[in-house]
Amino acid sequence: MLELAILGLLKEQPMHGYELRKQLSQKLGFFWTVSFGSLYPTLKRLEQRGVVKMHAYGDKPSRKRQVYAITERGEREFLELLAESAVTRWEEDKFPLRLAFFRYLKPEMRIRLLERRKVYLEDKLDFGRASLRRTLDRTNRADSYTVSLMRHGLDTTERDIAWLDELIATERRLLASADEQPAPSADATGGGGPALPDTPDDTPTPSEELQSQ
Repeated sequence: MLELAILGLLKEQPMHGYELRKQLSQKLGFFWTVSFGSLYPTLKRLEQRGVVKMHAYGDKPSRKRQVYAITERGEREFLELLAESAVTRWEEDKFPLRLAFFRYLKPEMRIRLLERRKVYLEDKLDFGRASLRRTLDRTNRADSYTVSLMRHGLDTTERDIAWLDELIATERRLLASADEQPAPSADATGGGGPALPDTPDDTPTPSEELQSQ
């Protein structure tokens, strides 16, 4: 998870260690517990793998600072980490972190991953409801605190599912709007030149669209 977070932040801009630590806390710390003790060892491993490069800058040797930047190989690995849940189930604590970088995925992939997450939560909701029924049926004097906690968990899961429904609906509207736009003519694109390579998608994310409403 820390590797995904580091690569995602470095994809936005190169940073030195202190700034990277600050951004990890400010941008991601609200929904994810950052392990700062493993930050520099993780940066070292990423550098050894060639997904991050480090260079020093500054006029004086005593004031040189180490700045980390993502490499081309790192760009590819970042996208693989971000979308790896297409073939493996998302662990619950990784979903918010991946969602923070959803703007780098294409709309079709975002929809697929959101729908997979929704199925996971629906299964969790069904299991929770069954557990609550068993708890209430077991005795006429069920522990009120346990029952209250279980109901709170169900309410939270229901709200998360409704939130995902809203995100998915927004993504589908964005995708439909993009499909309705006319394709550029040959004159506008410069004729029959070679196709450009795929680049990270810049379509607004549901959160960006919702904020603008």
